[in-house]
Amino acid sequence: MDIENGITHSHDVRVNKEYADWIVDIKKRYRSTQIKAAIRVNSEQLYFNWCLGRDLVLLRAEERWGKGVVEQVALDLQAEFPASKGFSTTNLFYMKKWFLFYVSYGRFEKVQQAAAELPDAPVPQPRQGAKSAFVTKVQQAAGEFAFPSFFGLIPWMHHVLIITKCRSIEEALFYIKKTIADNLSRSALENCIRADLYHTAGAAATNFVETLPDAQGKLAQDLFKGNYDFGFVQLAEEHNEYELEDALEKHMTRFLLELGQGWAFVGRQKELIISGKSRRIDLLFYHIRLRCYVVLELKAKPFEPEFAGKLNFYVNAIDAYLRDPSDNPTIGLLVCKGMDKTDVHLSFQGITTPMGVATYDNARAKEIAAHLPTAEELQTQISIAEKEYESGKS
Repeated sequence: MDIENGITHSHDVRVNKEYADWIVDIKKRYRSTQIKAAIRVNSEQLYFNWCLGRDLVLLRAEERWGKGVVEQVALDLQAEFPASKGFSTTNLFYMKKWFLFYVSYGRFEKVQQAAAELPDAPVPQPRQGAKSAFVTKVQQAAGEFAFPSFFGLIPWMHHVLIITKCRSIEEALFYIKKTIADNLSRSALENCIRADLYHTAGAAATNFVETLPDAQGKLAQDLFKGNYDFGFVQLAEEHNEYELEDALEKHMTRFLLELGQGWAFVGRQKELIISGKSRRIDLLFYHIRLRCYVVLELKAKPFEPEFAGKLNFYVNAIDAYLRDPSDNPTIGLLVCKGMDKTDVHLSFQGITTPMGVATYDNARAKEIAAHLPTAEELQTQISIAEKEYESGKS
């Protein structure tokens, strides 16, 4: 046997293109089966978690059997299934909290509405077998709170993160949809929640509805935040555009995370020669999902109407000198220290290029700095430590 291009050849088999194509197809089908199997296993486990949380709530277990019943259930399940993970007391309380989060105060209708918009996962079927009248009664009472199939499309710990961090069912459903759409890891989901994407996504002041086709305009609006948190960089209270731009470039990986999914960095101070003059764009990106360039201009002060004209110029310049025919129209984004939306909308009137304005702050950096000792306090601590050291020597 020999190996060529990743294919093992047997001496008594003729390996041609037709055979190779067939093998590729088999591999694709098997990978698809693996993915479907993983989703089904995840759905089954989540279905179990949902039903156990449901039982603890609907049975009023703590009232019926005592305050320590959750701990007792955990011990009983651990004793019966010692090799299984997930039966800690904490995890059982999360199951109860998960069910309560979505069914309290009649909010389950919103979950059912969301189900119509999201893809389905395999729906586990209730186990058949002998049931006591007591268990049958509980399951009948739970019928209106059937397990939402799309919950099975994300892992359990994602659900735990969502219900512990989100304040409303709308916010929770937003992050579930985001996780499914972008296949977010748990750390990426945590970053989205920390950045408060629910409140900031789609909030930029733009003219996308007027200047882009419907589908692209809606997607662009959803992807652009109204405020960006630059708390991952240290900035003086009074800083200029160059200092801001320099700080963001040094932390480009974190900056891309703050911008969101699909952004690819093209360059800083991107030069274009126009009519013999050098023009430089602060930051240039390419957005993979929008399939277009994004001109990002930074201003370390509140929005002024004249900023719109300069951004419009740069967007048109990229379209004229850099954009490929296969690219969608370039989008401009101005990120500034503050804005009045009336000023922005009036400035955009008559402009046919797609543009948006958002704000930024670095609140987290200020919050961290507020808890750090000042230079004087550090010096005092050093002096005290030196005196204690000297006294210990004598």
